Amino acid sequence: MKAAVLHGINEAYQFQDFEKPVIAADEVLIKVQHAAMNHRDVWIQKGQYAGLKFPIICGSDACGMVEEVGANVTQDLLGVEVIINPSMNWGNNPRTQSKDYVILGLPHHGTFAEYVKIPARLVFAKPAHLKSEEAAALPLAGLTAFRALIGRAKAKAGEKVLITGIGGGVALMAAQFAQLAGCEVYVTSGNEEKLNLAKAIGLKGGANYKTVDWHKALAKEVGGFDVIIDGAGGSDFAKLIDLCNAGGRIAVYGATAGIWNAGAPAKVFWKQIDILGSTMGTDEQFEEMLAFVSQHKMRPIVANIFPLQQCEEAAKFMSEGKQFGKIVLEMNQKLN
Repeated sequence: MKAAVLHGINEAYQFQDFEKPVIAADEVLIKVQHAAMNHRDVWIQKGQYAGLKFPIICGSDACGMVEEVGANVTQDLLGVEVIINPSMNWGNNPRTQSKDYVILGLPHHGTFAEYVKIPARLVFAKPAHLKSEEAAALPLAGLTAFRALIGRAKAKAGEKVLITGIGGGVALMAAQFAQLAGCEVYVTSGNEEKLNLAKAIGLKGGANYKTVDWHKALAKEVGGFDVIIDGAGGSDFAKLIDLCNAGGRIAVYGATAGIWNAGAPAKVFWKQIDILGSTMGTDEQFEEMLAFVSQHKMRPIVANIFPLQQCEEAAKFMSEGKQFGKIVLEMNQKLN
């Protein structure tokens, strides 16, 4: 089969022949139609991820057709168009993942290939209202956003929600989920065009975090937030504490801006603020997320589609951070 393969840190994705997966009794083989890129794939390429090994086929998200099933898997799955839950071996504790937990795409070969294998229990029928490229964009970012917003922060209709760093996959899906859940949704970005695009999809407003005292202007406009979903961290985290209402919740799923400056601890304990760590999600939350998406006919926003042959170009595009939505790879019929 053809695949986009990483052979080392800071090396380019190589489009090449690779051994086709051989499935076990409890697995299925999926012929991939579309796969989505995540920042995780770029961090692996840059050596900024734990447990690196090479060569590796990255990619956690996919939509495709089940082409082969293992001996212990129902034949009814053959020919079904499915998406993958890339959250593997979560375990029995809904509060935290097990020591055996991994995400598809490292250490196991992932979806940047014509074929991928996965345990049958982690495949689900594609939501009927979604195109293949939209469905491929959903799993990792959708699960991360859903657990942070609904599972951890427990956002409710009528609450004011702030999503930082709009434009990336998780932030954008968190904003869409919050909007569909009946929340008033505001966002931040360092890009005015992204703020305008956020308003164009119906979000209430936002602030450019590159402007001086942006948080004070936002506080004056909104008053404060009941829920904040943050994937940045960094020196602006103290401003999120200031923006959080008494009794509010801040769910943190990433740290693209680095180490926190959390400001005065008294603001956290006097305002009774909950700071909640969140990574991916349970098998049950993946199913809940799919049900939510189907109920509300939610469509992930796809920013760009690249052919698999241009995986390296897609990674560079993601590194530039200019996208508003997910970056998707397409497995066309001309991969030779």
